[in-house]
Amino acid sequence: MKPGRRAPAQGLQETIGNTPLVLLDRLLPDLGSRVHAKMERFNPGGSIKDRTALRLLADKVAAGELVPGRSVIVESSSGNLGVGLAQLCRSFGLRFLCVVDARTTERNIALLRAYRAEVEVVTEPDPQTREFLPARLRRVQELTATIPHAYWPNQYTNPLNPMAHHRTMAEIDRALGGRIDYLFCAVSTFGTLRGCAEYIREHGLSTTVVGVDAAGSAIFGNPPGPRLLPGHGAAIRPPLADVTLADEVVHVPDLDAVVACRRLVRREAVLAGASSGAVVAALERLADRIPKGSTCVLVFPDGGDRYLDTVYSDAWVAEHFGAVSHLWETRLTTSV
Repeated sequence: MKPGRRAPAQGLQETIGNTPLVLLDRLLPDLGSRVHAKMERFNPGGSIKDRTALRLLADKVAAGELVPGRSVIVESSSGNLGVGLAQLCRSFGLRFLCVVDARTTERNIALLRAYRAEVEVVTEPDPQTREFLPARLRRVQELTATIPHAYWPNQYTNPLNPMAHHRTMAEIDRALGGRIDYLFCAVSTFGTLRGCAEYIREHGLSTTVVGVDAAGSAIFGNPPGPRLLPGHGAAIRPPLADVTLADEVVHVPDLDAVVACRRLVRREAVLAGASSGAVVAALERLADRIPKGSTCVLVFPDGGDRYLDTVYSDAWVAEHFGAVSHLWETRLTTSV
């Protein structure tokens, strides 16, 4: 094999991870620092959740605890983890039942079904909290209790979730030779931030970890409020959350995330998902406080192809944000 060439992958699992780290030198040209994006859309299932899905299943399959043709995986997901599990269950020969809710996009449901996953949609939120997540989890528990050979990986409490992202941070560390001054990471289950922050502490890195949460999310103690963009933030603090692992916290409104997504396309030709836009917005919020010459890394959890009907739809933006959308579209056109 010639130097620089990679050996052919022996299966789908070997293609997960080792995603590119890309320099974004046009995003904030006046920042005076180097900004890199960890592009998790290049995982085979299109998101960082492929890493989590692999860690949740692979060892149990290898140990014979999950048996092809017999075991049934049941999980709650708003989209990306469901897709990651669906492709791996198809690869391992496992049946997969994904519990989603009424906020899950038709595009994500179509992806799940393309992988031959069974999809159950929870249409009514929890009567006490008026949130969908508790209702989804309750339905998962009911299904797991009644389906023979069912297994619930439980991404919300399983320590294998953050452990998957020790490798994410190790790849960043290796690529930059340990020089990472700021890491910006969006939160939902808290798996990515926790795994990256644990690696940073274990290896003595001096990185400032910035947790990027959604406005209306309760993860860092704010009261829950309405959120339009699935997969970013949560109505209740997830069991995996350790808020002390974030040195800084930035709450990003939905509109700011949408604006940043479109700015990212315009300036860097990167079509990224909603939580990636939130991470960019957080960097902009802290720009005046970041010392010149710093190295910043933004974790981009997925690509924008799953948000064509929302973030990148002018009609959807106008419906939810009204005349504001025209103002920022004009501003982007004249400022770049």
